[in-house]
Amino acid sequence: MVPVSSTYGDRVHAGQLREVLRGRDFRRLYGTRLASQLTDGVFQVALAGYVFFSPERQTTAGKAAAAFAVTLLPYSALGPFAGVFIDRWRRRQILVWTPVLRALLVLLVAALVAAGQDGLLFFLGVLAVLGVNRFFLAALSAALPHVVRRDRLVTANAFTVTSGTVIAFAGAGAGYLLRGLFGAGHEGTVLILVWAAALFLLAGLIATTLPKGLLGPHPAGDAGPGVRVALGGVLTGLADGARHITRRPQAALALGAISFHRFLYGIVLIMTLLLCRNHFAGDPDRGLETFALMLGVSGAGYFAAALITPAVVRRISKQAWVAWLLGVAALSLLVLGMPFTERPWAAGAFLLGVVSQGVKLCVDTTLQEIIEDAYRGRVFAVYDMLFNATFAAAAAAAATWLPADGRAAPTLLMVILAYAAGAVAYRTAASRIRPPVPALR
Repeated sequence: MVPVSSTYGDRVHAGQLREVLRGRDFRRLYGTRLASQLTDGVFQVALAGYVFFSPERQTTAGKAAAAFAVTLLPYSALGPFAGVFIDRWRRRQILVWTPVLRALLVLLVAALVAAGQDGLLFFLGVLAVLGVNRFFLAALSAALPHVVRRDRLVTANAFTVTSGTVIAFAGAGAGYLLRGLFGAGHEGTVLILVWAAALFLLAGLIATTLPKGLLGPHPAGDAGPGVRVALGGVLTGLADGARHITRRPQAALALGAISFHRFLYGIVLIMTLLLCRNHFAGDPDRGLETFALMLGVSGAGYFAAALITPAVVRRISKQAWVAWLLGVAALSLLVLGMPFTERPWAAGAFLLGVVSQGVKLCVDTTLQEIIEDAYRGRVFAVYDMLFNATFAAAAAAAATWLPADGRAAPTLLMVILAYAAGAVAYRTAASRIRPPVPALR
């Protein structure tokens, strides 16, 4: 077979992207995502500055892990509930009203910061804001196949998910600038949070431009019980979604790959946070600046993954690309991570960003292609739960042995070996599974 030229492949990808962007409803859905994820960046920088990089607070592995556990593990449990509604309520209405709810919750968090609260009530408020966000993002993923042709989903995912992540990094940069303008104390954090609340309202306003019935759900056959009954038996609904996944081995393997990666990535991110706070920098402000740099170069890696992933998966399968990415993660951490110095670690953050987004794009597309619409909400809720629970579990595990400055060569070596073994295991397993049959939209 004659290989397709790179120039031709790039033209095809550009043509597909232009076709996707010509869709009016796609642009509206995309605009909703951008406004929300821009605000996520602002909100998260406000939290990071307040919790991890305040001059009066000393960050340890245990504190970092506790913060991640409080904000990730509990709201991961909301996944089954999100699936019940995403598969039964109009997804357009979810996209309209969840940003409004988030704006109100952010104002509540701002009030707690103004009162000097940083304990249980504060983290419960943060939990609520982030929990609603996972509900919002699951609805976005389930809605995308209704505004994009199935054979354009790889391109659409690469563009929307990655540019959404990049805009979140841009929001983080905006939050950092606002922190410099308003100050690093409680008053400055409150003002940043008020801005974030206003931006969330903008996301909801954009979502109102979408037709109410466009985004589904459009159940095929028996979609399950009504909302009240489903809420009463939410674990049964989760089991239904899990059974739907197990009947599709390619989907199950994809979820296993992203969960495996997220666990290892969680360990590396906790190390990065500690290195920036207590090793690379001598003071909290410089530490936050360094951490922002790491996030920025990682965001550039996410963008690079969006550019190369569609072209690569046209030449090799999504499964082969995931295996290669896991191998790249092992090699980059071995070469660039072991010195534990700032510049090589930043280069490693870029490559790990490529890996993270490349794997996610392949997993998102695999699920959207082969999961039936009546189950998409539940499956993506399960996906979302695994995505965050594995990350939080990694943070909790790493906190038991990581030093305060984040330098732990044995831990990094363990992560490197795990990535290498995972690449081989995933490729072997994927080669034994027959190609999936695409689901009806």
